Amino acid sequence: MRRSQTSPPPPTARTSGHSDFSTIKTLLPYLWVYKWRVLVALLCLVGAKLANVGVPLILKKLVDAMTVTASHPQALLVLPVALLVAYGLLRLSTTLFTELREFLFARVTQRAVRTIALKVFRHLHALSLRFHLNRQTGGMTRDIERGTRSVGSLISYTLFNILPTLVEITLVLGYLVLHYDIWFSIITLVALVSYITFTVLVTNWRTHFRRTMNDLDSKANTKAIDSLINYETVKYFGNEDYEARRYDEGLQRYESAAVRSQTSLSLLNTGQSLIIATAVTLILWRATVGVIAGTMTLGDLVLVNAFMIQLYIPLNFLGVIYREIKQSLADMERLFALLEENREIADAPDARPLATHGATVRFNHVDFSYEAKRQILFDVDFEIAAGTTTAVVGHSGSGKSTLSRLLFRFYEVGQGSIVIDGQDLRAITQDSLRAAIGIVPQDTVLFNDTIEYNIAYGKPGASREAIVAAARAASIHDFIESLPDGYASMVGERGLKLSGGEKQRVAIARTLLKDPAILIFDEATSALDSKAEQAIQSQLKEIAKSRTTLVIAHRLSTVADAQQILVLDHGRIVERGTHPQLLAADGLYAQMWQRQQAGVQDESEDGEPAQLALAK
Repeated sequence: MRRSQTSPPPPTARTSGHSDFSTIKTLLPYLWVYKWRVLVALLCLVGAKLANVGVPLILKKLVDAMTVTASHPQALLVLPVALLVAYGLLRLSTTLFTELREFLFARVTQRAVRTIALKVFRHLHALSLRFHLNRQTGGMTRDIERGTRSVGSLISYTLFNILPTLVEITLVLGYLVLHYDIWFSIITLVALVSYITFTVLVTNWRTHFRRTMNDLDSKANTKAIDSLINYETVKYFGNEDYEARRYDEGLQRYESAAVRSQTSLSLLNTGQSLIIATAVTLILWRATVGVIAGTMTLGDLVLVNAFMIQLYIPLNFLGVIYREIKQSLADMERLFALLEENREIADAPDARPLATHGATVRFNHVDFSYEAKRQILFDVDFEIAAGTTTAVVGHSGSGKSTLSRLLFRFYEVGQGSIVIDGQDLRAITQDSLRAAIGIVPQDTVLFNDTIEYNIAYGKPGASREAIVAAARAASIHDFIESLPDGYASMVGERGLKLSGGEKQRVAIARTLLKDPAILIFDEATSALDSKAEQAIQSQLKEIAKSRTTLVIAHRLSTVADAQQILVLDHGRIVERGTHPQLLAADGLYAQMWQRQQAGVQDESEDGEPAQLALAK
């Protein structure tokens, strides 16, 4: 079966509180990509039900044929053989049609799950830094896991359980109306309506228990993952029991909700059984009366009884199926809600790739606020000439690192603009922008993989020689080679198996491998000792010669030779110039320089390393 090459359209926009129908409507385009498979699978479904309904009809004829009378003794020798063969063929057809339906729909289901999961994954990466700073990783991952799993569950329950049952109910009721007393149809129809109504009402009442369980499960999982991620902090403060109590509080609330859910399930099952038992008893009573009166044969009795069994066996699971469908819809609602998260930073419809020719960076009177009531940058205006180094210094909280986030376009500027070679960042694609910029951040986070993988992340697919060259340039090759597994050494969760300095050098190597036109060093050597810092500083200066470089630093000695130094204070540029010019101005920069030099002198006299003194 060839599949359509058409990509599914984007999901329908949804808001909280939408109906279950809206959720299903959002899912349908992902299934309709394989419309021919879907249509053939539905035909197989109908075929299976026609064969299934035909089985009781054959049983009726078989029983009637076996009721041998004195005037027709030869009937027993011929008719049962044909009927037995027909019975076997119908049973086989039911299975074949069902398995063919499953086979056809397997690819539809799995591709829908894959497409939706990938779409959510890509969308999460497209969301702004603001979203990811506010997210709760444990709960979000659980929502994604449940949501993608629920896609397959919803398709299975609706197309393989509910729809076949409805087809069979229609066929059975039609046959009863045409061939038997009207009371058979009335009893069956009243029982079905009562059963379905009772199931839907009770299950809807139970749904809030399940939603509560999901919420509590996500919250407990969030606490657990957050605690494990911050393992060292928990140990530092001896708060293992405190974390266990917090986790157990969530588990206790989940336990209470689960008990209430199970109690309500018992009520549902009891009510369903009562309706089914009453209906089957009435049907058999009417059939028995008909046989005694001579208006029905024993075959008719068998036929009606078989019909009831075929109907009520799947209906017996309706409560479970309906509950699972409602649960799947609730889980999918959360998944699709992630797709509705506003990207905040999106490429303009006519955005073009960045074209660099020297990579001159210009901040034009930029204002910025993370929150409306708290402005971070005020009228920041400066230019980094192509191939030169500009350093930004200032006290903690002055807005230095915000400059790099704006340059990467993690946030939009409030007022003003940022341009690279005359191109406004808002007019170029984010992919091309970030491809042109490399950063060594102050807090380096590595993937829980090998050292080689983390360096190669700067340029996926890079050769081993290029990776080693980048490691040598970052002065970490010898350290890597000294490890038992060399470049195949695992760095651990967030790189915790490496020291701060080692992580920083891996980050430097990763950025060197990327070979960007613009470099950002955000306290790039802050975690290194004085010897390692001196070794790397010369390397950084060398690689920055042909690139436009922005250095964000607290330690002034690392930026003394920058072509331009900006002093930020409470989000404003209060001084600018070269190192000698700023010292001669005897302003804030000169004061910072004097304090740091005095700190170096004081600690050196006490025999403490200068690096430690500067770090303080």
